[in-house]
Amino acid sequence: MQRLLAVDNRWTEALRLRSPQRGLRLAAAILAHSGDSWFWGAGLALLLWQGGPDPRGWALRLLLAIAGLAAVVLVIKFAIRRRRPEGEWGSLYRRTDPHSFPSGHAARAFLIAALVVAWGPSGLVPVILLWAPLVALARVAMGLHYLSDIVGGAVLGLAAALVAVQIAP
Repeated sequence: MQRLLAVDNRWTEALRLRSPQRGLRLAAAILAHSGDSWFWGAGLALLLWQGGPDPRGWALRLLLAIAGLAAVVLVIKFAIRRRRPEGEWGSLYRRTDPHSFPSGHAARAFLIAALVVAWGPSGLVPVILLWAPLVALARVAMGLHYLSDIVGGAVLGLAAALVAVQIAP
């Protein structure tokens, strides 16, 4: 296990952005925040409030899937209790959620991507398929997660999407 953690740490450090890379750090910070649960919750709530019948149904299913996944992620995080990597960025995340495995952002991004593929709208598919891995990698680049955290989150998000599609095809 120690060898796996050492490899994980080595790859994580290789992907982490350093201070002088200001343009990349800004892009990574924006991507990292674009996977925030409050952002998706607010957007989907707005769609529920102002959307037509089809967008409302889609938004409700996606919101329920995100909420269910969040509960599973929290249970796993508190069972495993892996500390986040040391770092200065993301103090809000570090205070409110000190555990890093699995990455909730990666899980949410991959859940959303898979459900957009399954449920549409089809015009979003190319963008969302590019967005999901970038959100996950941005979390590592900004020093909030280890590489294994985002891999675990991505697998969990895809598994949750499979369950959601079985429940609400």
